[in-house]
Amino acid sequence: MLTNAPRGTKDILPDTVGDWLYVEDNIRSLCRRFGYQEIRTPMFEHTELFQRGIGEGTDVVDKEMYTFTDRGDRSITLRPENTASAVRAYLQNKLYAENALTKLFYIGSMFRYDRPQAGRMREFHQFGVEAIGESNPAVDAEIILLAMKLLQGLGLNNLELYINSVGCPTCRARYRTMLQDFFRDKLDDLCEDCRNRFDRAPMRILDCKKDAEKPYMKDAPKITDCLCDECSDHFQKLQKHLTKAGVEFELDPRLVRGLDYYTKTAFEVKYPPLGAQSAVAGGGRYDGLIEEMGGNPTPAVGFATGLERVLLALEKQGLLPDKNRSVDVYVVALGEAAQEEAFKLVMDLRDAGFSAAVDYAGRSMKAQMKQANKLGAKFAAIMGDDELSEGVVMLRDMAGSEQEKVPVNKLISKLK
Repeated sequence: MLTNAPRGTKDILPDTVGDWLYVEDNIRSLCRRFGYQEIRTPMFEHTELFQRGIGEGTDVVDKEMYTFTDRGDRSITLRPENTASAVRAYLQNKLYAENALTKLFYIGSMFRYDRPQAGRMREFHQFGVEAIGESNPAVDAEIILLAMKLLQGLGLNNLELYINSVGCPTCRARYRTMLQDFFRDKLDDLCEDCRNRFDRAPMRILDCKKDAEKPYMKDAPKITDCLCDECSDHFQKLQKHLTKAGVEFELDPRLVRGLDYYTKTAFEVKYPPLGAQSAVAGGGRYDGLIEEMGGNPTPAVGFATGLERVLLALEKQGLLPDKNRSVDVYVVALGEAAQEEAFKLVMDLRDAGFSAAVDYAGRSMKAQMKQANKLGAKFAAIMGDDELSEGVVMLRDMAGSEQEKVPVNKLISKLK
């Protein structure tokens, strides 16, 4: 057992770390262009932060959180998502005093106890953005565009964008009653989770994977029929902004998202080639969360995407960068004296900006050249007793096999 990682976790090995860096580099470049700054929050928080922020009765809080009591008898939870943590950091560090609109992004590990599946482990990695302090639907559109541009920039085509409005507390009070009236005589046919949601969170019945295909689901009331004037106006303006930007979208009245803090805009981006687990990004507006956590009423909107699922999509489409990361120079040392000089030479090469490797095991020339080929070395710099006496190395072009003598003190300029 000591040699197995816990179920639902996975090592990211050297041959795939480059794929992660490639995606992260794209994220940081795009966020810089959109004016979002990186934030890094702790991996664990006080449990109450997520209970209040995400909401009691959600699957995340009720079933999926990694919660434990620490030595100070405090209830601590590994973060299952990062919006609540980002808002806590925003309030604690008074980021609202710096700008009227605070634009943040994050990349990091999240933890949920759930059945591991393709693209979603128990420890998974999310990229997300939060725009805090502005209610204009243009900010919602900007957030959606950022998500789409990231995925499209990585080469993912045929993305499908679904949007909805989940209204405000005023709209939802009326909608809640309509849903309960609709589902009351169907309770016996619903799964146990949905029966539990009937009183606490009837909107979440629409998000149930087990009951989604029940024939009467398509006849459930639509929240868009219950929107107040303000929420309706916000939703119409969002659609106009997206249309103006040339973004295609579909209205999905059953899109409610799984967390309590959403208000007004909710959206999801799907990549159909992934099959059943096609959702690659999702988010929306959460105007009530900051007040719920003790701050002043503050509008906010954001989204998150699971990096494992994005990488899975890129791998399926052959869009990941070439893994052939070669070494510039492999120094082949023959004999003890040459090994001492080779050590200094390889350090000089690295200081000059080249990637360089050397054999430390004193193996034969054949074995060292084999290793140079394995590492994809562009050049081999061969040093033996004869080369030492002349103050040169034999520089071999590994692709063409041509070689020439080069003075050691001129090797770096020659390679440049």
